[in-house]
Amino acid sequence: MSLRRKSTSRSCNEPTTDPSEETSADGDAQDMTRTAYESERLALAIEGSGTGIWDRNVQTDEIYYSTDWKAMLGFKEDEVSGRMAESYTRVHPDDIAYVKRTIQDHFDRKTPYYEVEHRLRCKDGSYKWVCSRGKVVSRDSEGNPLRMVGTTTDVTSMHEISEQLHNTVQLLTSLTNEVPGLVFQYHLQPDGRGRFSYASAGIEDIYELSPLEVADSVAVLDRLIHPEDLYSYHASLRTSAACLAPWHCEYRVILPRQGLRWRQGDAKPQRLDDGSTLWHGFITDITARKNIEAELHKFATTDFLTQLANRRHFMVQVEAELARLRHDKSRPAAILMIDLDHFKAINDRWGHALGDKALRHFSAVLSNHLRETDVAGRIGGEEFAVMLRAAGFTQAESFAQRLQHHLRNSPLIEDGQHVDMTVSVGISVMNPTDATADDSIFRSDRALYQAKNSGRDRIERA
Repeated sequence: MSLRRKSTSRSCNEPTTDPSEETSADGDAQDMTRTAYESERLALAIEGSGTGIWDRNVQTDEIYYSTDWKAMLGFKEDEVSGRMAESYTRVHPDDIAYVKRTIQDHFDRKTPYYEVEHRLRCKDGSYKWVCSRGKVVSRDSEGNPLRMVGTTTDVTSMHEISEQLHNTVQLLTSLTNEVPGLVFQYHLQPDGRGRFSYASAGIEDIYELSPLEVADSVAVLDRLIHPEDLYSYHASLRTSAACLAPWHCEYRVILPRQGLRWRQGDAKPQRLDDGSTLWHGFITDITARKNIEAELHKFATTDFLTQLANRRHFMVQVEAELARLRHDKSRPAAILMIDLDHFKAINDRWGHALGDKALRHFSAVLSNHLRETDVAGRIGGEEFAVMLRAAGFTQAESFAQRLQHHLRNSPLIEDGQHVDMTVSVGISVMNPTDATADDSIFRSDRALYQAKNSGRDRIERA
């Protein structure tokens, strides 16, 4: 049997088809090839990615699962039915209401698509975290959903990492919240605006504020920091930011409930790409330590009996004033040496216990006449010294006269008897040319000696 070419009425030189038809056929073939390639790429992308495909018939309540979807949960091809009722039994009991509510919201067009993370039970009874996404692709004339297509992706590993991270954050937060003091992260912008990007619960005790109150701005702290310490507090932060040097600052705060307290801040800075500075650090309450330091300082600088400055501390103050006077000659300082007259007779007649009372009585009178800038000290025995800042001979004499007048009119009373006391006073004015602080003390002491030799209860100039 021979095969014959089918004859046509066309000549050999005529084309067998219309050129436009060939172009259209080639285009259709290319579109089909492109679609096939895209489908193949999509299948390859989904395969092995832990993602399965599902296709649900909403009207019949049936659902188709891809082979990858079943394998993701450990099932074989024939081990999963297409009934939605069975599908819901694989959803974790704690998640089922959430899943159904989210699907219904999408059916009711409250959401543009369906997306939910939940747990699905595997063949071996364990649960996997999955992310299900889907969309209604067809509805009837009344808008009821007919068909819904979507994917399910295994996100168990992501959830485990997220849970570990959450547990780590929770642990760190719990630890920092249990530490006495404030653990913080402070962020300073180049324009000077600052905020606590993290503050532990200790901020309630340190500043009597909540973390939220300082999350956007720390301006509220300026109202709490002691006015005398505010400048040095900000200066220390600026220096730390400029040099990227560790921040250390001791400062006072005045809090609504706690009152005056001492705080110590320590932190390490780092420069961020935008030019801002970030500190990680700690602020603690050092009030108890500062109180102890103040007590120790007072013990080291104060005469126990009279509560005036002791000789050593008084001389330190005089030396500091002499150094200032050498730079600023317009503000002199007067030095007064004062001696209780006939103190030995008081001791002999009344006893040493009353002698101590007499010293305390005079110290109280003296303290009441001092300005905040003045310094008084017990030099030894019944001898006292006073430095009147920004004062010359005239002011010093007036001070000494008021002191003598008060002693005469307010004597010490013991067992109903008056213990009369008078004082002799020697005055000198500190000179910037004095070699040491002892020079002015020596001149005042010499004037005091003259006052005592001249009959006591007198005031003499050097």
